[in-house]
Amino acid sequence: MSVTYTELDWAVFLGYALLLLVSGWYVNRKKVTHSDDYFLGGNSMPMWMVAISVLATSQSAATFLGGPDMGYRGDLSYLATNIGAFIAAFLVAVYLIPKFYENNVYTVYELLEQKIGPSAKKHAGIMYLFGRVFASGARLYMAAIAVSMILFGNIDSESVFISCFIIGVIGLCFSVFGGIRSVIYSDVIQCFVYISAAVFVIYFLYISIPADFDKIISVLQNPGIGESSKLAIFKFNFDFTSSGVFNFWSSITGFVLLNIAAFGLDQDMTQRVLTCKTAKEGSKAMLFSVVMVIPVMLLFLIIGLLLYIFYQRPDLMFNESITHTIKTFDGEKVTVFMSYVLNEIPSGVRGLVTIGIIAAALSTLNSGLSSMSSVIVQDLYRPYKEKKGLKLNDSHYVKAGKFSMVIVCIALISMAVLCFYWQQYSDIPLLTFALSVMLFSYSGLLGVYFTALFTNRGSEKSVSAALITGFITTLLFQPYIQTLYLPGSMSFDLAFTWKLCIATLISTIVCMIGQRRKIEEPSLAQYQVDSLHIEQESQL
Repeated sequence: MSVTYTELDWAVFLGYALLLLVSGWYVNRKKVTHSDDYFLGGNSMPMWMVAISVLATSQSAATFLGGPDMGYRGDLSYLATNIGAFIAAFLVAVYLIPKFYENNVYTVYELLEQKIGPSAKKHAGIMYLFGRVFASGARLYMAAIAVSMILFGNIDSESVFISCFIIGVIGLCFSVFGGIRSVIYSDVIQCFVYISAAVFVIYFLYISIPADFDKIISVLQNPGIGESSKLAIFKFNFDFTSSGVFNFWSSITGFVLLNIAAFGLDQDMTQRVLTCKTAKEGSKAMLFSVVMVIPVMLLFLIIGLLLYIFYQRPDLMFNESITHTIKTFDGEKVTVFMSYVLNEIPSGVRGLVTIGIIAAALSTLNSGLSSMSSVIVQDLYRPYKEKKGLKLNDSHYVKAGKFSMVIVCIALISMAVLCFYWQQYSDIPLLTFALSVMLFSYSGLLGVYFTALFTNRGSEKSVSAALITGFITTLLFQPYIQTLYLPGSMSFDLAFTWKLCIATLISTIVCMIGQRRKIEEPSLAQYQVDSLHIEQESQL
């Protein structure tokens, strides 16, 4: 299948390309030579821009494609997970963000160095990098699948690889020169683009349905005999399987942990907050971003609800003899939204949706490039150089940050291609897949931070053990691993939110086994000797 673009579509592409070029020139017209500017934006970014950047980072191509799929298959229960997001954002804003500013850190993992030791910072940073390659690579893959369908007319591995490469290079060019400042400006633009695309899709879907608004709402409330309302937000059923992942109990447990990790322990999000002038502004940006997530996510769920009417309710389309079918693509199943884009969407809007997918992918990709670069340089490379006694100019670390972005980009593209084989032939919904892959590092990081911040326990060795334990525990829950140690009759399906709760609890216990090293106060004799040495050196 090949999608034909019209002149109007190409005009949309051209406008988007010009927007990227002009904004890129404007943001990067001043050369960045200091690491504070490159990694923290000089602590001068406006609060509202940071809030939009955090919003754009939390959204991605997974939301752009998976949100409509969720609305089509289910209901509005995903919105209930914002309860957990609000609780988590409040805790992070009140407790963690002020600590980051007080300690003047570049990355969130530097706090572990002050609490436990340098090895804790190093290992937490490595675990973050590992998990972020998984998560950002998965999101890049989802965008590449959609772009491959639209641009190349197939989803062969070669086309997916080229699509990954295209998105990766665009994101790298926009991020590598200006650092986090470029990323935040880019996020604002990309957020505007993909929200505009969603609004246009809703409009054209709505006018293509001949039924009036009241009739559409009535059918969504009562889809059929034995079917629950598709407008339901809160579900109080005790379903611990993956089908119940978005019920109320998951929202106030696993999703709280997930969002604490995302907002407070994931450099991908937290780096933006650290670019504000003060901790108070950073906290406001965090909270405002959570508020803005609700209407944005609702847009994509509404697309799914309207697609349900379009494809599944010929009675509302006033033509019982015609039933729209969700076509396969090269013999493979695609999401309902992609089926609509490929087969039904009007000219001009198809081009807008295409750049919307790219924009959503770029906002997440840029975030990963910048945050992973800052961790590589500030938590791994700079300490290594300083330990060897090398005092290098600050501009050297800016160059190192740019070089590390290139390496990170290659890693993310490689991971995206790997995800093609991981998820392409499974029945895991896109949004669930994207949310769950970060659990491999989140569970260990949560256990380590809970121990470091709320107890006097934990050592450098127990931190390493906890991070590994969190990863292995999460791995053992995966269906493809269960078959290796459990008979088929004993395999189980558990929602990723409960996997996170269990793995976090186990990693916390492991981390608490370690005894934190006490900082010994110098004796009076040692103090007198040190004072004498200082006096002698000053005389010399």
